[in-house]
Amino acid sequence: METLQSFILGIVQGITEFLPISSTAHLVLVPWFFNWQDQGLPFNVALHFGSLFATIFYFRSELKNITIGFFSAISNRSFKDSEDGKLGLFLIIGTIPVVIFAILFESYAAGILRDPTCIAIFLFVFGVLLYISEKSTKREKSISDLNITDCLFFGFAQAFAIIPGVSRAGVTITGGLFRNYKRDEAAKFSFLLGIPLIIGATIFELRYIEPGSILSVSFIVGVLTSFVSAFLVIKFLLRYLKTNTFKPFVLYRILLSIFIFAFYFYFRR
Repeated sequence: METLQSFILGIVQGITEFLPISSTAHLVLVPWFFNWQDQGLPFNVALHFGSLFATIFYFRSELKNITIGFFSAISNRSFKDSEDGKLGLFLIIGTIPVVIFAILFESYAAGILRDPTCIAIFLFVFGVLLYISEKSTKREKSISDLNITDCLFFGFAQAFAIIPGVSRAGVTITGGLFRNYKRDEAAKFSFLLGIPLIIGATIFELRYIEPGSILSVSFIVGVLTSFVSAFLVIKFLLRYLKTNTFKPFVLYRILLSIFIFAFYFYFRR
C-alpha cells in the first residue's frame, strides 16, 4: 500500500469512527471509489489501534476512576455506592450483545452486506432513525442516570454496528436519544462503550497477522493519522453536541447514500 493511501485512510478512519456516519462504510467506499487494492488485515489493525489509543488517551482520567471503582466494588461485593464501579459494570454488560451478534452474524457482515448498495441502504435508514430519535425525545438524562435497562438498550443498539453503513457511534447515540439522554451524554457513553469492543476486535485481528508487518511504514502512518484525527473528532463532537444537533450528519448520510447509488449504476456499470 502506498504511504499516501495509508495516510488518507488513517484520517478517514479517525474521523468516521466517532462521527455518526460509519467508519466501516467509508473504509469500504473510499478504496471502491478510487479502485484501490484492499488494504488488508494488518492495515485494518493499524487503524483500530489508532482509534483505540485516541479514545483511551482522551478519557484517561475517567477510565482510571472507572477501573479503580470497578475493582473496589468487586472487593466490597457491592456496586451500590460506587458510580464509577457501576459505570464499569455497565460497560461490560453493554458489550455483551454485540459480541453475541458478531459471533452469529459476522460472516454476513463481512460478506454480502459490504456491497456498496447495501451500505447505501443502511446509511439512509439509520440516518433517518437518528433524525427521528433526536426529534421525538426529551434529551434530559446524563450518564449518572444510567441503569441496567438503558445499558442494555445501548448495548443492543451497538450490536447493529456489525453491519457496514450503520455506524457504531451513530446507532448507540440513537439508542441513547430514544432513552432520553442528552446528545453529548449519549455520545460520551457511546465512545466509552466502544473501548472494550475495539480492544476485542483488535486482539481478534492480531491473531492473523505476522509480527513483522506492524513495523511497516503503512502500519505506522495508519496508526498515527488515525490517532490524531480520532482524538480531534472526539474533542470536537462532545463540544459540538452541547448546543448543536445531528442534522448535518443525517443530511450527509442521506446525500452519500444517493451518491453511492448514482455512482454504482451510472459509473461502475
